[in-house]
Amino acid sequence: MNILMVFAVAVRALRRNAMRTSLTALGMIIGVAAVIVMVAIGNGARASIEGQIRSAGTNVVIVSAGSTGFGPVRQGQGATTTLTAADAEAIRAEVPGIRYLSPGVNVRAQIVAETTNWGTQVQGAGDELAALRVWPLEYGVFLSPSDVSRAASVAVLGAVVRDQLFGAGTDPTGAAVRIRNSPFRVIGVLSRKGQAAMGQDQDDVVIVPYTTAQRRLLGITHVQNLWISAESGVTTDAVSQAIAGVLRRRHGLEAGQDDDFMVRSMEEMASVLTSTTTTMTWLLAAVAAVSLVVGGIGIMNIMLVSVTERTKEIGLRLSVGASDIDVLLQFLVEAIVLSVAGGLIGIALGFTASALVGRVTGWPVAVTGGAVILAFGFAVVVGVFFGFYPARKAAALNPIEALRYE
Repeated sequence: MNILMVFAVAVRALRRNAMRTSLTALGMIIGVAAVIVMVAIGNGARASIEGQIRSAGTNVVIVSAGSTGFGPVRQGQGATTTLTAADAEAIRAEVPGIRYLSPGVNVRAQIVAETTNWGTQVQGAGDELAALRVWPLEYGVFLSPSDVSRAASVAVLGAVVRDQLFGAGTDPTGAAVRIRNSPFRVIGVLSRKGQAAMGQDQDDVVIVPYTTAQRRLLGITHVQNLWISAESGVTTDAVSQAIAGVLRRRHGLEAGQDDDFMVRSMEEMASVLTSTTTTMTWLLAAVAAVSLVVGGIGIMNIMLVSVTERTKEIGLRLSVGASDIDVLLQFLVEAIVLSVAGGLIGIALGFTASALVGRVTGWPVAVTGGAVILAFGFAVVVGVFFGFYPARKAAALNPIEALRYE
């Protein structure tokens, strides 16, 4: 039998019960659309995390004080005082491939302006932090080496802090603020950077020289972390290993002793986060794919009903010379047409639903060709799989018994 004729007969048979055909295809439509939407949300989340990681700077390694072991007790991040600015200078001098380096301390404090106040994160940093994190300024200037060396009382505001203290869009450079009763002069405002990968608002921050934060805000001589950027072409793994070697030697750690610091690269953090989102994406897609299986069962059910309803028609075709293969192919094509039509409509619905989810929720979404092909291919395979049994049953009918069927 000509394949085009088989296709035409299949379409005509499906149109004969248009409502039943539409409801049967609905399972495939919803399944394909659900898979596309779930994968799009997952891909968008992964792309967002990667972008936020990149916004922290390129080739960045973060050294944090902590993770030292004392018998069964392990100290967490920031719990040790062995990390110092001298360690930072030793790393700069001894580790090849260092581009930028910034010692850091952090403290939560209330920032007071003339008419208002705001609780925020105060970050003590070196003069290279803005370059290291690729963070341009909206107004003013960043910390200078002189500001750090003489522990100047100057501050650079994040955009959120500026908005809360002085109003959105204003230029507060030269204004005075107080941090824990110590006066500071505003010398700049950072451009907006948005949320970090872990959810914190990067713009809700005040940056002061780390030397000033040590003396006036915390009363300490150690630092809590080191932000380090490697030269282009230098791997962060090599830099991390070299840094660990320098710090272990400087801190007098013997072989077998735990580190009293933690070295983490942004690439490592990105890998962990993106692998998590990838796992969740495929988990959600697998859950959505269950509806495709349900849709396939619906196709098998309707095709079995169709075989029963058309038993005399099948008997007549077999009696006038149609082969078993012709009958099997006829019903199999009907199942494939249902699957393909449902898949195509599901793709269109998936694109529309993904765009709608992104617009309504503000979540990033990214529909990929791979997700579309996967969903559509799975829909067709399910249709063929569940359509084969009814088609085989139709082909196996005895012509005489089929003609006598009531």
